[in-house]
Amino acid sequence: MNTLFVALQAAQPQQGSALPTIIMFAAIILVMWLFMIRPQRKQQKELQEFRNSLKKGDKVVTVGGIYGEIVEVNEKTALLKVDGDVKLRVDKQGLQKDYSEVQK
Repeated sequence: MNTLFVALQAAQPQQGSALPTIIMFAAIILVMWLFMIRPQRKQQKELQEFRNSLKKGDKVVTVGGIYGEIVEVNEKTALLKVDGDVKLRVDKQGLQKDYSEVQK
């Protein structure tokens, strides 16, 4: 009987402050923001700036892996010269990076 009483007392939740729990959740949210959300937003901002600064003659890579040189840039699209007389019109959102600096 005595053992059962001790076990029941141990099973009851302890009364205390909720402050440590709140601080722990806040710390978890802060760490997630610092290591996941903030870098992703920075990367998206840089990519958007790259797409807005495109001009004729830039060498780019599409999301699909097509390498080309920009012949014409509109508000939403870009015309790429892929090879010889082959030209493709792609959405600016499909352009991923400038590869002219990588090849040097």
